[in-house]
Order: sequence, then C-alpha cells, then structure tokens
Amino acid sequence: MADSASEFVPERPTLPRLRAAAAGCRGCHLWQGATQTVFGEGPATARIMLVGEMPGDREDREGQPFVGPAGRELDRALEAAEIARDELYVTNVVKHFKFEERGKRRIHQTPRKGEIDACSPWLDTEIRLVRPVGLVALGATAAKALFGAQFRLTQHRGELVETELAPIAAATIHPSAIVRQRDDEARRREREAFADDLRAVRERVGQSS
Repeated sequence: MADSASEFVPERPTLPRLRAAAAGCRGCHLWQGATQTVFGEGPATARIMLVGEMPGDREDREGQPFVGPAGRELDRALEAAEIARDELYVTNVVKHFKFEERGKRRIHQTPRKGEIDACSPWLDTEIRLVRPVGLVALGATAAKALFGAQFRLTQHRGELVETELAPIAAATIHPSAIVRQRDDEARRREREAFADDLRAVRERVGQSS
C-alpha cells in the first residue's frame, strides 16, 4: 500500500480525471473500511471553495460531500447567506470516512495528521484546478490542514487569512457543530453566526470582481 495519494494523481489532471483517479486511491489505509471515495463537487469555475474535514456516514454511503445532517445545516446557511450551492466547489481534506463501529452505528473519528498528509495531494490539486477567489475552511481540522498547525479557529474564526492558496481565505465552524448543540437557542445562535461568516466571504469575493 502507498503512503500518499501522490502516485494516484493524474499527470494532466482535470476535475473529471481527478475524480475518476481518486475512486481507486490506496494512498492510506482509510479506503479499507470506507464504502467509497467521496470526492469534491462543483464547477471548475467556482469562485468560492468550501473545505470540510472528511465525509460522514451518509456521505460515505451516497458518495457525495455534505449530504447528511451537517449538509442540511450547510444548505440552510448558504440559503441565508444568499449563496447558490451549485455555484460552489465543496470538498473535504480527507476523502474517505474514518469511523469506529459501535453496535450498528459508525462513529466519526478525527483523522490523524499522517492521514491528512497522505490525502493532501487531492485537495492541493483541486485548489490548483479551481483557483477559487474565496477559500473557506469548515472546522478546526480543515483550518489547520489549509492554514497551518498553529491556526486556532477559536481565536481567528471569520478573520481573513493570508495564504497563497486564494486571494480571500477564512475559517468558520464545521456545520456539524450546529447539529451537536444541546438546545434550540444554541443552534439558532450558531446558525446565524455560521451564515454571517459565509455571507462575509461572499461579499468580499463580490467586491474583488
């Protein structure tokens, strides 16, 4: 088994070629337990790219990013922020679902640095092909993968990040954080703040046109 996805990335990649190649990725051990690779979705001309941590249980079964409970929260926030999802490119740092089985349930496990590093050639190539104006990390794992291990989401949420990856970059919560809130009022606050973060990026991207 390879220790990186790099040898699976096509020499002359396009998004369709990249997706097809990723389906057979054996760049780390996570493919062994997962149902399938869950690759990014969206147009190559997308001006905004959203990057989450990794697919969840529903995503793993359906083969699409952000289609489970967190995906519903994302869609809700995008609607509030007046952003059309089909104009975005949405992907994850890690393309296979990492989990622990507890009875009939599959419980999400945070990917380790080695697993993130092994999968990074896919995300690096996606960013290079799409060349987004706005790049948004969803959650701490994605933020650290994109902006460095020293990045602290609790301190820098919503702030512009200086990076060579995109002219406008920022980090906000992963929408699964909304799902995990304990009561309706906490969910309402997080939903509003999440939509505000996405709206701010949309406005900055619009101003750069």
